[in-house]
Amino acid sequence: MAEAYIVAATRTAGGRKGGRLREWHPADLGAVVLNELMDRTGVDPAAVEDVVMGCVMQVGQQATNIARNAVLASKLPESVPGTSVDRQCGSSQQALQFAAQAVMSGTMDVVIASGVESMTRVPMGLSVALPAKEGFGQPKSPRMEERYPNIQFSQFMGAEMMAEKYDLTKDQLDEFGYRSHQRAIAATQAGAFKDEIVGVDGKDAEGNTVRHDVDEGIRFDVSLDGMKGVKLLREGGRITAATSSQICDGASGVMIVSEKALKEFNLEPMARIHHLSVIGHDPVIMLEAPLPATERALKKAGMSVDDIDIFEVNEAFASVPVAWLQTLGADPDRLNVNGGAIALGHPLGASGTKLMTTLLYALKKRGKKYGLQTMCEGGGLANVTIVEAL
Repeated sequence: MAEAYIVAATRTAGGRKGGRLREWHPADLGAVVLNELMDRTGVDPAAVEDVVMGCVMQVGQQATNIARNAVLASKLPESVPGTSVDRQCGSSQQALQFAAQAVMSGTMDVVIASGVESMTRVPMGLSVALPAKEGFGQPKSPRMEERYPNIQFSQFMGAEMMAEKYDLTKDQLDEFGYRSHQRAIAATQAGAFKDEIVGVDGKDAEGNTVRHDVDEGIRFDVSLDGMKGVKLLREGGRITAATSSQICDGASGVMIVSEKALKEFNLEPMARIHHLSVIGHDPVIMLEAPLPATERALKKAGMSVDDIDIFEVNEAFASVPVAWLQTLGADPDRLNVNGGAIALGHPLGASGTKLMTTLLYALKKRGKKYGLQTMCEGGGLANVTIVEAL
């Protein structure tokens, strides 16, 4: 089977809901990333054979194939196609895996995998709430109801169920959330994100144009006591807003090419795709899937957890990576080394290639070899991608 290589990766800095990216149409924000990937590689734009773009709320400004709309808003020619992927929070990680599979199959040589989500302009849940309000029903079918009677699928409840199942205390989760901010602060102040972020013009609270190139969700004045004082989201629960991922606007992307394209365009690979997989798991607890997914991926790749130098496990809720660490026995110092979604934000469909971008630059900065990325996804799903830095 042919090899697939990542030759460029970039992301916007995360924007808070109603924050500096509030005036950006998501198709235009996605186009920024597409343009940046072309600028970083110098590849002939006409050579791009597909754009696969993750997006969760494909309604309103993100409807009618956001991938194609982003292409039409970019400097890519009209000949470049685009398709949109929804695997919930793993949408752009799946976009990456589809792109890699296209290259590994030998059917394509240059593919862009990307993601975008404006949670300001297309609020979470809008694709369900709007049709329901207009009388067009809801996603849970009668046959699903027979199989899962009286169950309302909920990521938040899944996070609480994980905290209970793995006996995670509120203090443990608060400490993890605090560490996420600490690491994000340290990374930002050290310039660790500088090379991966493409800056854009945004608007401050007063409407003035400002350069947006720092993740807006980081709380630079964070304290552990302050986090511990945040109110529980459910009476008797363990999760708070401070130990949940932040609503976020953003876009991200990577370019994946074949060995033929490496030579043709004189490209320097950042990494080689070493393994990719996805599993389905319990849709009720929902967020547990990254645990068995990682175990299976490592087994299929012939690796142990100690062979991986850096892990990116999406911080949808603190209970997910904390349970993952506990189950896998992984080194916490190798996990989310520059912070995660609790501090940096979780722009749903953009998070997959966002995490991969940060993982690749972290491997490069530290001179490390193997990185593993996984994330929990609505419906009880999880992707796992392992890369070898080159």
